[in-house]
Amino acid sequence: MDASASPAAPDPAPAPVPRAPGPGLPHPPAPVSRPRRLAAPVGVMAVVVAAFGYVAAVDPNEPGHYPVCPLLRFTGVFCPGCGGLRSAHAFAHGDIPAALGSNALAVVGYVVFAVLWLLWTVRASRGLPLRMAVAPVWWWGAGAVLLVFSVIRNLPFGAALAP
Repeated sequence: MDASASPAAPDPAPAPVPRAPGPGLPHPPAPVSRPRRLAAPVGVMAVVVAAFGYVAAVDPNEPGHYPVCPLLRFTGVFCPGCGGLRSAHAFAHGDIPAALGSNALAVVGYVVFAVLWLLWTVRASRGLPLRMAVAPVWWWGAGAVLLVFSVIRNLPFGAALAP
């Protein structure tokens, strides 16, 4: 084969030359201190504790303190969140049976939140990111649980789940 007949191959791109940071070049990020890494989880927990403190102090069993669920008011149907404030009030006072009676799914949610918050705090303390890639099947499953819970608590045989 004649060398003059073959097309010319393009020159490969030159490899970048590593250079130390200097004037005009970005510096690598400084390490983040532990208190700064813990600021977000501690801030979230402070908000949750404040919310539970308010609900513990202002009894949702007394009318007039909180708005009524619009779905319950206009249709008479319990939504998955109905009884959640009464559940939080009982949970904050350590009355777990009453909390479960008001909204069992909310109590499960409190436990799931506590586990995820603890995982987040430990990972933040160690300087590791909290990566939570939740597959769509889990989201669909959570939605199905909410739907089934809502339907069952509105049927006569599911009255134990109604607030």
